[in-house]
Amino acid sequence: MYTTSIAVQVLPDVTETKKVLEIVDKVIAYIASTGYHYVVGPFETTIEGDLEGLMQIARRCQEIPIEEGAPSTKTYIKVFHNPNGVLTIAEKTDKYNP
Repeated sequence: MYTTSIAVQVLPDVTETKKVLEIVDKVIAYIASTGYHYVVGPFETTIEGDLEGLMQIARRCQEIPIEEGAPSTKTYIKVFHNPNGVLTIAEKTDKYNP
């Protein structure tokens, strides 16, 4: 049972599309390395797990673009937390993905 889900959209402050994609790919690779269940969408990546762990992931998603040369980054984060459990990504979307 997941108690939290977050959606993260990272927008590095760089002008070259290629560099933006490289940085976002590194952020997604980091998310994949955490072992949390996640789904990449066209605008954001959704991750399921526990509140504390997901907040640590969200923080790290801020640091990676800077380490990769972006002077700053904007990150939009949506958080849904319920100690009794949240609907999973699959429960929300499977009916739309035959």
